[in-house]
Parts: sequence; structure tokens; C-alpha cells
Amino acid sequence: MQTRYILHTTLLTGALLAAGCSDVLTEDPDSYYDRDSFFTTEQKAEMAVLGVYNVLPLIYGEKDGASLPASDDIYYVNGTTADNGRRDVGHYTVRTNNTWVSGVWDGKYNAVNRANYTISGIESMNGWRDNAKLRSLIAEARFLRAQSALDLVRYWGDVPFKTTYTGSYEGAYGPRVPREEIYTQIIEDLDFAKNNLPWADEVGTPERASQGAARALLMRAYLSRAGYSLRADGNLARPDAKTREECFKGVVEEWLAFEEKKYHDFYPGGYEELFKTFSQEVLNTTESIFEVAFLAGKNNGYWGTYMGPAVAAPQISPTESSNYMGRANAMFRVVPEWKGFFEDGDTRRDVMVCTHSHSWDETIRDHKLVEQKNPRNWYPGKWRREWMPKGYIDPNKTDVNFCLLRYADVVLMAAEAYGEIGNTAEAWRLINLVRARAGASEVTSSTYSKIYKAPKVHDLPYIADGDEAGRVRTAIYWERGFELAFEGQRKFDLLRWGVLGDALKLFGEKTDSRINSYPAGKNFVKGKHELLPIPQDELQVNPYLNNTNNPGY
Repeated sequence: MQTRYILHTTLLTGALLAAGCSDVLTEDPDSYYDRDSFFTTEQKAEMAVLGVYNVLPLIYGEKDGASLPASDDIYYVNGTTADNGRRDVGHYTVRTNNTWVSGVWDGKYNAVNRANYTISGIESMNGWRDNAKLRSLIAEARFLRAQSALDLVRYWGDVPFKTTYTGSYEGAYGPRVPREEIYTQIIEDLDFAKNNLPWADEVGTPERASQGAARALLMRAYLSRAGYSLRADGNLARPDAKTREECFKGVVEEWLAFEEKKYHDFYPGGYEELFKTFSQEVLNTTESIFEVAFLAGKNNGYWGTYMGPAVAAPQISPTESSNYMGRANAMFRVVPEWKGFFEDGDTRRDVMVCTHSHSWDETIRDHKLVEQKNPRNWYPGKWRREWMPKGYIDPNKTDVNFCLLRYADVVLMAAEAYGEIGNTAEAWRLINLVRARAGASEVTSSTYSKIYKAPKVHDLPYIADGDEAGRVRTAIYWERGFELAFEGQRKFDLLRWGVLGDALKLFGEKTDSRINSYPAGKNFVKGKHELLPIPQDELQVNPYLNNTNNPGY
């Protein structure tokens, strides 16, 4: 492993070059003359690819990684005052002019458009088909296009979508494309990526796409495609049985490639140490498969501040900042019952649920840990100021990367797919691999009720568990919560399982009576809030949308 300060020496240089490249991307890049004059060397082709990567931290710094996936059955946005931003999204009072929704919409399309420009530009270079370096750069751009396209479909359903660069006002807009067509393109992009990218190794970085990243994202896309989504008529629907089976088999096929390669695995230091390394800005390529990079020394992310336990602002002079933690505003809270859902020996519990904050003590002129007895002040704990190196540039921001794909997620996706095609024995085996790393007991059908039924957890009336397949589905529900909380996938899981509204209602009704800022279950409207609204500005400027928003908006 290496620290990001070493690896970012290269990436920072690339990012600065890509900043110059962004001028190319905005100055009439649809011109074949401009395109041909830029894409002349491998170095310039790589600059263009880095220009696509540069969009990601603008999205995942605060909006998409933490705020748009809230609220689910595990965490929620603190505070109930309307803000036309994260609170309205998390409390399901979102309107069509929500600034955070618009920001993510713009960011996703910016990434797709840059990827389109880069792909076509490299493909205009002589001999690219016989040049492994150029093919790998195209593969990275196609991975990034697929990643943004997948989120567009998961957040908004049928959306305008193109694989050609848009460089003119007239060509910028188009009609909705059926999500099945977009999924087909996503799969094609990721198939190309996995066949033209190398596997990760000890000297690589998860900040660039690898074969494992392409395969893991393809697994995520297959499961999303197989699941429920809200249609234009306001009903939840999923593909036919044949398509779903093909998707689940596709997941298994990608998993078998991971097993055959035998490189990616659980982080050898344990669950808590894994997340400490994220906060300490240390890269590993074993469990961490793909990360959104925040440039070291630039402090442009909010992992550990917005998402993490509260830390009071240090009362110090600017010259002393290198010796203290910065502040953490702690915009989110944990649904407190989750702390009791874990077994006592499960190391994930005290990483997931942080029950303390840090106040400033003037007598010792330092931060002091304060235990929070009120469960409404329990925080997501996977990223923490206390785990980060002392010192800061901006007291509110950090350099902590966001891990978008990791090995434990891959294992659980494979377990889910095996369960859905009837191989429940293999599903249990994989579930237990994840549990074993966390120090949790082995689960089987005979111990299922002790672990996944009341009084240990909430009974789930929306998942039938009268047979082995249903018990595996219930286990997947809980284990993906235990393992992957706050990592941006829980809401999408509940959506594709068709139970988001049911889960919000159940957990909202059963949570501690002192929690009065978790109104998601009361506000959620089935047939509406499974999708976000298309931004009002987009409806006004894109005539192909016919001023028609998603259902309910």
C-alpha cells in the first residue's frame, strides 16, 4: 500500500493538465479540426480521460455520495427545515427546482458528454485498435460513461441519452431513451472495459478504473436492471423472468472471474482498520476496487465532516491549524436501532454507529470526546476526523476519497444472484464470508431466526421468508445494511427490491420516539418518490421532454 500523497503526485499533474484540457472540451470541440488537432499523442489522450475523472469529485464531494442517497432505513438528514437542497431530498419533500438534484443531473451529463468526446477523439487516432494503451484509455472513458449512465437511470428512469458528443446548442437536447436501451449500452461499455483493462495489482491505484472495477460495476448494473423501477404510468415494474435470470447469471459470470483471478479480497487488517485507512488517505487495491479521488492537499470533499461524527471548531489561530482536527458539521444521523441489530462480536457495529462527538475544551486547548446518550445524536462513523492526520487547509473539508466499489459489495452481489437462481447453498457460503471477516457468527437456515428475526431485528413484512430463497433474500437485506451502510447503495438496493417506501415507513414507525427529524416514512409517496424529479430548468429548455416530468412531480 502507498499513501495518496505519493500516488497523487502523478494524478495531480494529470489533473492540472486536464484543467487545460477542459478548455478544449468547452471551446467548440465538436469541430473535427479541433478534435484532430488535440488527439495526436497518447499523452493528450490520457489528459482527456483525466478530464472525465475530474467531474467525479465535483459530484461526490457532498451531493451524490451522501445526500442524494438519503434517507433510507439506516440514516437520514439531520434537521427538518426546508432548504431546497439535501434536507428536502432526504425527507422526500423535494421539488423540481431543487438545487442539489440539478447539480447532480448536470454533473452526470457533464461526465457522459466528456466521455463521449474522449472516446470519439481517441477513436479518431490512427491505429488505435492495435494500440493497447489507447484501447485501455477508451476503456476507462467507457467505464466512466457507464457509471454516470447507470446513476442517471437509477435516479431518473428513462432519460435523454447519447453516445455522441454534443457540441452545439441545437444538438444538446433529445427525447427520453427507454432505460432498457440505456442498460444495453451500459453493459456494452463495461464489456469493452473489462476486456481492455488490466486487473489491479499491488503497485496500482483504485483511483483509476481496472478490470475488476469494470466487472464490479457490471454486476451492479445487472442487479439494477433485474430489479423494480418506477415507470411513466406511476407503477413499479421489473423485467420478465427470462431477462432477470440472464442478469443474475451475468452477475455470477463476473463473480467467477474474480474468483479465478484471486487478487481482490477482504482488507487483511480487518473491518475497522479498512475504514481507518480511508480516513488516513491510504490506498489499497485488495478490497478497494474503485475510488473517487480527492486531490491530496486540496481539501475539496466532505467525507468525515458532513458525513461523520460532529467535531467542534477549534478555537485556535490559523497558524496552529496543523496541530488540530478541523470541524465536522455532521449533517446526517443514524437510525439508532441499527446499533442493537448487530451481534455483540460484530466489528461492523461500532464502525457503523458512532455514539460520540468531539467538543472543544478551552482549559486543555484541545478537542475532548463526548459520549452522546441521546440516540438522535448518533452519527455515521465510517469516516472520522479522529482517524485522520492532524491538520487541515479548510476546516470544513477533507481529502478523504469515496470508495465507490469494494470487494465486500462484490461478494454480497454474487450471493444475491446465486440465491435468485436457486443456488442458496452458495449464497449462504458467500454471506458467511462477509460475516466471518466481521467476527459475526455463521448463519444457516437453522440459526436464521436468531439473527434475522425479532426480537433481534425488525421483522420485515415486505419480504416473504417462508422458503429458503426468501430467507436468503432477508439475509441479503440485513447483511448489505450491516456491511455497506452510508456507501451510497442502500437506497438503490431498496428501490430495486421494490420496498423503499415500505422500509421507510416501518423504520420510521419503530424508531426511538425522541427521533423527530426522520420524517421520510411519513412523507414518502409510492409511485412518485422512487424517482427524482427532472430539474425544472431542463424541462424548460429541452423541447423533446414536452414539459412532462416524472410521475407525481
